[in-house]
Amino acid sequence: MVGPRNTPLANAGAAARGEKLLAVASGKGGVGKTWFSITLAQALSQRGQRTLLFDADLGLANVDIQLGLMPERDLAGVIAGRLRLAQATVRLQSGPFDVIAGRSGAGNLASLPSHRVQSLGDELVALSDSYDHTIMDMGAGLDRTVQPSLASRATTLFIVTTPEPTALTDAYAFIKVAAQNQPDADIRVVVNQVDSKAEGRRTYETLRKAAESFLKFTPALAGVIRRDRKVVDAIRAQIPLMTRHPSTAAAVDVQTLVDGLLRSR
Repeated sequence: MVGPRNTPLANAGAAARGEKLLAVASGKGGVGKTWFSITLAQALSQRGQRTLLFDADLGLANVDIQLGLMPERDLAGVIAGRLRLAQATVRLQSGPFDVIAGRSGAGNLASLPSHRVQSLGDELVALSDSYDHTIMDMGAGLDRTVQPSLASRATTLFIVTTPEPTALTDAYAFIKVAAQNQPDADIRVVVNQVDSKAEGRRTYETLRKAAESFLKFTPALAGVIRRDRKVVDAIRAQIPLMTRHPSTAAAVDVQTLVDGLLRSR
């Protein structure tokens, strides 16, 4: 495996962490991270869990686009000081779960000063107490200062990858930085877009062996999600997968992953 790119890491310090906070991240774009965040939220809500999905990809948000949302209240209002975080939540009835949408293309949100990111993280941790699970859909990569600061608030971090070599390399880089920043973090790998469960396990083993050899750290396998044409259909229709195709292969795989998550928490 190719060595990781150098990526800066902000010191998370003693920032408060939320026991109910889950972060979903990836080393690169295009691996299905946002789709997984949405489907994870829906699967949890269908298990009777009160769930909030927070679009933490500041400036490049697309949770609202994938869900067909045009909310009057979103994260931009919170950043501008017009709203509290709780006031920016909207209910997705087809989930059913709550969403705090970002503002797609609002690049100014991505350059927030560190104290504003700290304040936002504190408010999110407090708000998460009102839910069984709060999912942060992080931006791809670790080259933005908001990434490690917000991701460090979560107790469980899902790293989404595919079998593609560049995706694996970047996932390893993300795991390296996350493990250094949070030695006690619960880091789990999600292998997406595979042709078979066997391919997914082989992909995970490649990542596991590299992490154990060079980092002396073993990330767990959260689950394997098979390639599924119904996923593309659901995204195009801007409808959550389990609403549009509840029995399709990828939906079953995420449900299996969620059952494992609930047993472990």
